[in-house]
Amino acid sequence: MDLISGDTEPGESRGTERVTATVPVQSRVTFNRLELNRILNLYGRMVAEGEWRDYAIDFLKDRAVFSIFRRASEVPLYRIEKDPRLARKQGAYSVVSAGGQILRRGHDLHRVLLVIDRKLSVV
Repeated sequence: MDLISGDTEPGESRGTERVTATVPVQSRVTFNRLELNRILNLYGRMVAEGEWRDYAIDFLKDRAVFSIFRRASEVPLYRIEKDPRLARKQGAYSVVSAGGQILRRGHDLHRVLLVIDRKLSVV
């Protein structure tokens, strides 16, 4: 089989690969499917209301962070964090405001998200 100049076989290395210091996937903290589903349901409702416009997810070595933005160029309006080190103490989940103030912390994600989940109320 002829190779076009510059192409290599899939098993061959080109020698130009970058070596990066990444954290192995096993040692990262992540949101599971149910947690992410609950967060994205809340996010979708708030986007439909025009309150939020963008988000970012970071899976770090010691915690997972879901950041919510009103505009993409701003600092996060809220950060939903999962820190397993605090699971036996204060609770693994927390909602942090833009100023860094912890609005609520707890063991149950659903109850923690109630601080930013505004339901319709009958007046």
